Amino acid sequence: MVERPPLRVRIEPMTLADLGQVHRIETASFSAPWPDEAYRSELTGNRLASYLVLRADDQVIGFGGIWMMVDEAHITTFAIDPAWRRQRLGETLLIALVDLAIGRQAREATLEVRLSNVPARRLYEKFGFRPVGVRAHYYSDNGEDALIMTTPPLNGPAMRTLLAERRADLATASIPVRPQDGTALPGSSIGAGS
Repeated sequence: MVERPPLRVRIEPMTLADLGQVHRIETASFSAPWPDEAYRSELTGNRLASYLVLRADDQVIGFGGIWMMVDEAHITTFAIDPAWRRQRLGETLLIALVDLAIGRQAREATLEVRLSNVPARRLYEKFGFRPVGVRAHYYSDNGEDALIMTTPPLNGPAMRTLLAERRADLATASIPVRPQDGTALPGSSIGAGS
């Protein structure tokens, strides 16, 4: 049997053509998903917003976005398709969002995360985000509180070192990338038998 290389993923700006796939991930990931029109408005009318997609072949498998507010990058949304989680793809996408923020001259990055979302909190902590407060009853679906998290200064030595370490760790990880159910993507070289 011929050994097949891992599927290559790439990160690109989100486009209107991606919205169907983004909505699929959004509804699978969040109990109170944004309506489709919110993303359309973000992409076409919000000059403070930037959104990225993580793509495997032509399939969107993750997305995230930031709003630039003066010198702060606020991560507005972030999700990986449930079938593609636990493969460090979230780390790859989060680095891209932080790099985007740095490129836009952000001093720091902030976000809100459900108190109950321990896996997401651990990911953010791995990238230097620390709790700085709580937004009481933030989530409209169940009134859950949101933990506010922020980074140290993005251009400071601690964050530069942390990002360099995360990048090096990902570069040497050699993780085969495939959906958790082992099925192949349309047109991909990865399947259950590889």
